[in-house]
Amino acid sequence: MDFLTFDPIYQKRVWGGRNLEQKLGRKLPLDIPVGESWEIVDRPEAVSIVAEGSPFEGLTLRAVLESNDSAKVMGPSYSGECPFPVLVKWLDCQERLSLQVHPPAAVAEALKGEPKSENWYIFDTKPGAGVLVGLKRGVTREAFEEALNDQSVEQLLHRCATQPGDSMFVPSGRIHGIDAGNLILEIQQNSDTTYRVYDWNRMGLDGKPRQLHVDASLKSIDFKDFEPSLLSPVSGTQLIVDCAAFRIRKFDLRVGGAPLTFAAREQPRLVHVVRGQIKHKRSSCLKRGQNALLPYASKFCFRADRENATVLVTDNFVLNP
Repeated sequence: MDFLTFDPIYQKRVWGGRNLEQKLGRKLPLDIPVGESWEIVDRPEAVSIVAEGSPFEGLTLRAVLESNDSAKVMGPSYSGECPFPVLVKWLDCQERLSLQVHPPAAVAEALKGEPKSENWYIFDTKPGAGVLVGLKRGVTREAFEEALNDQSVEQLLHRCATQPGDSMFVPSGRIHGIDAGNLILEIQQNSDTTYRVYDWNRMGLDGKPRQLHVDASLKSIDFKDFEPSLLSPVSGTQLIVDCAAFRIRKFDLRVGGAPLTFAAREQPRLVHVVRGQIKHKRSSCLKRGQNALLPYASKFCFRADRENATVLVTDNFVLNP
């Protein structure tokens, strides 16, 4: 069984643009700001469809996971009733996103939401780009609430300048926002619970202020989370994050160098190509910007094709959350 790729699901966002077209060669819907491309998703409101060239072509990811081949894809311990545990997105942030937080597990159920930890891989940036993550050291909840009221909250936020190849882990409870000028690969728990605490007095696509969730945000924010650091890239193999929800590693592959190999019947994995192109077998290629699911039952051996390549690999995700 070969790897599975999926048709992207493009999302219109007030802060989006056309970078997925310009940087990744995508064909986007005309005349709308595309802020997100949902690459791999298994949710009631959106589910991925297997792309052309697979035996599962045209089926939804949900249908594959409920099929007789489910154990070959996910392994014998997976329950087909459970959603695929990871959601993969591209984010084209042409304008600043809202200031937001995802609820930690300890409060998510009471708020009728889902916890969500996520990781940002910074694929491309414009001069001056950055991210807002955590609070400046010493900021209290009381000071934060006061700043919300007088609209000076930006002064209390920790900001990091971003460069291509940087990564930032955003666990549930960490207040965050993405500044303009970032193209980001986001790998996250399968959740779409986001609480907006502040939106910079911006109007939505309908010309009205977007909904805020201040009370839920204040219950979710970790007010002891001060000044987290970006992870800068190093050559070779690099551990980006290893948390309860997933592990992400980076691998640099050189033309003519050692392949990236995964044995069969270990676990399902996701591969994300962020530089160059990689080849499995003679004709199975993944290009820059593509994301693929590697089934549990198959062995994979990837080599850099034509030029050096960089891939991220997501694994160790919780199969039956």
